[in-house]
Amino acid sequence: MEDLIGQWGYLAIVIGTFFEGETVLVLGGFAAHQGVLRLDLVIACAFAGSFCGDQVWFWFGRRFGRRWLDAHPGKVPAIERVTRMLDRWGTWFVLSFRFLYGVRSVSTVALGLSSISALRFAALNLISAAVWAGAVGSLGYLSGNAVEAVLGRLQYWEHRILVALAIAAAIYVIHLLVRRYLHNRTSTGA
Repeated sequence: MEDLIGQWGYLAIVIGTFFEGETVLVLGGFAAHQGVLRLDLVIACAFAGSFCGDQVWFWFGRRFGRRWLDAHPGKVPAIERVTRMLDRWGTWFVLSFRFLYGVRSVSTVALGLSSISALRFAALNLISAAVWAGAVGSLGYLSGNAVEAVLGRLQYWEHRILVALAIAAAIYVIHLLVRRYLHNRTSTGA
């Protein structure tokens, strides 16, 4: 598995961050912590994927956004919400939208529909993608210590947890059987 991650991991990070990618980037950072990937390359790939993806979605919004909204009227409320955030926060919104989980591609389409200049968006997107890739990639890397500590403790508790789950499952099954028995007794009038 490590060979597969080492061979295709960077490409997976570029593709994953092109679309959304928080999970892919955290896992890439974790793989770097494990020594399977290099953290600097993980961050560089995430930056490239994120920046390019947002540029594509921005230009999609600029070129096809109105027609796309006409064909997908269910997206109008999300676009309007993003537009309100852009109106209220301006530059700060453009610098931070990628940190808001699940709204990145909708935000870039909305930004493409807005009056922000393409050059200004590209500059702010460049800064934001760099900060995001560095922060989230490093978070994945640093979480490697925590994951290793949890896995180490989990081995100690593994058998105890399994026994507790088996006991809980047995109690639940007994509870269901008693309930069914009592229900059948009352419904038959016995």
